[in-house]
Amino acid sequence: MIKINFCLVLFFSCLLFSCAQQNADESETLVSTLEEFNTAVSDAKPGSVVIMANSVWENVQLVFKGEGTEKKPIILKAEKPGGVIISGSSSLKLGGNYLEVRDLYFTNGHTPDKSVIQFKINDDVIANNSRVTNCVIENFTQPDRDTSDHWVEFWGRNNTLDHCYIAGKSNTGPTIRVFLKGNEHVTNHHQIINNYFGPRPRKGGPHGETLQIGDSYTSMTPSYTNVSHNLFDRCNGEVEIISSKSNFNTFSKNVFFESEGSLVLRHGNYATIDGNVFIGNENSANIGGIRVINTGHWITNNYFYKLKGEKFRAPLAVMNGIPKSPLNRYNQVTDVVVAYNSWIDCYTPWHFGVGSNIEQREVLPASEIRSARAERMLLANNLIYNEKIMPVIKQYDSIDGIQFKNNYLGGKAENLQNISGIEASTITIAEKDKFLYVPEQKLDTVYNGFDFETIATDLFGNSREKEKRVGAILSTSQKDEPFVEFSRYGPNWFSPIKEKQDRESIYIADEQELMEALKNAQAGSVFILESGNFTLNESLAIDKKITLKAKDTANAAHLYFKTKNKPAFRMHPEGKLKLDGLIITGDNQEEAIGTLENNMSSAYNVFIANSHFENFKSILKSSKSSFADTIQIKKSTFKNFEQGIQLAQETDDTGKYNAEFVTIQDSRFENITGTVIDYYRGGYDESTIGGNLKLTGNTFTNSGNSRETTLLIKNRGIVYVTISQNNFRDNPVDYIAILWGVKGQKPLNNTISNSGAFKIVENLEQKLMY
Repeated sequence: MIKINFCLVLFFSCLLFSCAQQNADESETLVSTLEEFNTAVSDAKPGSVVIMANSVWENVQLVFKGEGTEKKPIILKAEKPGGVIISGSSSLKLGGNYLEVRDLYFTNGHTPDKSVIQFKINDDVIANNSRVTNCVIENFTQPDRDTSDHWVEFWGRNNTLDHCYIAGKSNTGPTIRVFLKGNEHVTNHHQIINNYFGPRPRKGGPHGETLQIGDSYTSMTPSYTNVSHNLFDRCNGEVEIISSKSNFNTFSKNVFFESEGSLVLRHGNYATIDGNVFIGNENSANIGGIRVINTGHWITNNYFYKLKGEKFRAPLAVMNGIPKSPLNRYNQVTDVVVAYNSWIDCYTPWHFGVGSNIEQREVLPASEIRSARAERMLLANNLIYNEKIMPVIKQYDSIDGIQFKNNYLGGKAENLQNISGIEASTITIAEKDKFLYVPEQKLDTVYNGFDFETIATDLFGNSREKEKRVGAILSTSQKDEPFVEFSRYGPNWFSPIKEKQDRESIYIADEQELMEALKNAQAGSVFILESGNFTLNESLAIDKKITLKAKDTANAAHLYFKTKNKPAFRMHPEGKLKLDGLIITGDNQEEAIGTLENNMSSAYNVFIANSHFENFKSILKSSKSSFADTIQIKKSTFKNFEQGIQLAQETDDTGKYNAEFVTIQDSRFENITGTVIDYYRGGYDESTIGGNLKLTGNTFTNSGNSRETTLLIKNRGIVYVTISQNNFRDNPVDYIAILWGVKGQKPLNNTISNSGAFKIVENLEQKLMY
C-alpha cells in the first residue's frame, strides 16, 4: 500500500512538473516600452508569447530574434488586433526559426531602412519557417517619392505572409520583394496567401510593382514561391503588378480588380498561372491581364472580364524576345501552354509579337531589337466572347510558331486572320453573378494535348475528369458566395473602406474668413466665395481635397495674390484642388500653382473650370520628385504669363515624369511668353503608362514669343498625345509640337495661322536605361 501511494505521488509530481514546465515555455509577457520588448524577446523560448501593449509605438526599430519550434513558435502580437500602431521612423526585422508576428498596424510613418518588415536581421541571422499574419501596412511611404524601399522583404526559406492588408505605397520600389541572393534563399517555398493588396497609386515612373520575385541576375534560379488567394485591388503603380523573375513560381486563385497593369512573367521559367480572375471596366484602357516571356509556363483556368489594355497591357500579351538576350532583357517565348481560359468582353484578347521593334533599329542598338518570335506555343480549349465587334488577335509579327486547337469564339468577336483552331460558334452567355458570365452551350469538343490530364479541375475546383468543356468554368453550381468578395481577404479586424462624409458648403465673405477656413478645413471641404475682392498675401496650402467655387459666376469672386515669389496655391502630398468660376490675378512675381520643393511623397491633383487667371510667372510649376495624377482644365482663360504649365523637372532620363494625365479642353491661352506646356519623360522605359496629354478645342494666341522659344508645346517622350480641334493663331514659333510617329501621334483638325507647324518624328531617340 505504501509502495502504491509512493508511485502515485511520484506520478503526480512528474505531471505537475511537466505542466509547470509547459506553462513556463508558453509564458506570455506584456511589454510597454522598447526596452521591455528587447528584454522579453531576449528571454523568449519556444512557446513564448511577447505581447505589445495597445498604444502608438513611435520611432521603434523592432528586432525579433529567436528559436522556436514547429509545434511551439515564438509569437509576437498586439494586445488587441490593431491596438498596436507603429508609426514614425520604424521597422521590424525577424531572424531565427519558427517566429510568428500578428495583429500589428503600421501607419503614419516610414522605414529608416530598406524595408518595413524584413525576414532577415543581417546576412548571418535570417528568418526561416516564420510568419507575418493579420497585420496592416497602410500609407507607410517615404517622404521623398524617389527614396527606394520595400514594405516586406522575403529572405530565407519557408516564410509566410498571410491575411495582411498592404496599401498606399507611392515611393520607389516594389511593395513586396522576394530575394534569392545566395543558396540559403533559393528553393524557398515562400507563401504569399490570403492578403489584400490595396490601391497602389500611379507612380509616374518605373519600379512601382506590387510584388517582385527575384531579379534579373537571379532569374534562372528556382524559387517555388506560391502566390495564391490574394486580392490585388487597383494596384496601379506601373505596368507590372507582379513581376516574376525566377523559376517554378505559382500564381493561383488570385483576383486582380481594376489594376492598371499585368501579371508579368518577366524573367524565369516554368511558372504556373491557374484559376486567377482579372476584372476590368469600361473606363480604363490600362487594365491588363498576363504578359508572357520565357519558357515552360502553363496558363490555365483563368477568367478575364472587360479588359481594354493593349500591347504590354493586353489581356494576353505574348512578347517577342531578343536573340541571345542578356539576363536583364527579354528571352524568347517557348513551350508555353495556354488552355481552358475564358475571355469575356475583352478588347482584342490576344496580342502576339508584343514589343517587336524592328522598325526602331535606326535609334536602338542590335542588343535591344526584339525579333525572336514565340515558338512551340499552344493555345487550346479557350473561350472568347465579345458583345462588340472586335478582332480576336492583334499581331505585331508572324505567329507561325503558335498552334491553335479547339478554341471557341462567340458573340461579335472576329477571327480576321481565319486561323485554324479558332472556331466561330453560336454562343449565348448567362450572367451568374456580378462580373461572372458563362456560356449556356456545353462546347465539349476539347483538345487532349500532352499533359492535359494534369489540368484536373476548373476555376471553381470542379473535376474535369468526366465533364469536358472549353473555358475556365465547368459549373457554378458549387459556388455559394459572391464571385468577387473583398471581405475574404486581409485581416479579420480591419476594413479598408473609409466612411465618406458629405461636407456642407461654407460661404466665405473675405480673405480673413478664407484663410481661417482653410486652416480648419477637412478633406472634401467646399468653400463658396461671395462676390468681391480677396487680397491674399500668403500662399494657400492645399494638403487635402479642397474646392473653391464662386457663388455668382456672373459677378465672380476675384482673388488678388501678392505672395512675394511664393505660389498662390501651394500643392502638398494628397492635395486635391478644385477651382470653379473664379478670377485669379497675380503681380507677375509668383507661380499660380506650385508644389513643395521637397517631400512630395504622394500625388496631388488640380482641377480648374470656368476660371480666369492673369499676370503670373507660370500657370503651374512642379518640383523634381513631385507627381500629379491628374491636371484637368476646362473652359478657362490664362493671360499674361511668362511660362505655362511646367512638368519637365525629371531630366535624369530614367523613365520618370511629373504628371500622368494632363487634359485641357475649351480653354484660351493668350500672351504666354515662353512654352505653353512643357511635359517631359526621358529614358527608354516601357514599364509605365508613359504620360497622357490631351488638348481639344483650345485657342492659343500670341504665345511663344520669346526669342528662345521655338516650340509652343513640348511633349518629348510622352506616350499618349492627342492635339485636336484647336486654334493656333499668331504664335511666332518654329513648331507647335513635335509628335512621336511610332506611337501613333498626329494632329487632327486643328486651325493654324502664323503659328509654325507640327513635325512628326517617327522614331524618337532616347537614352537607354539598362
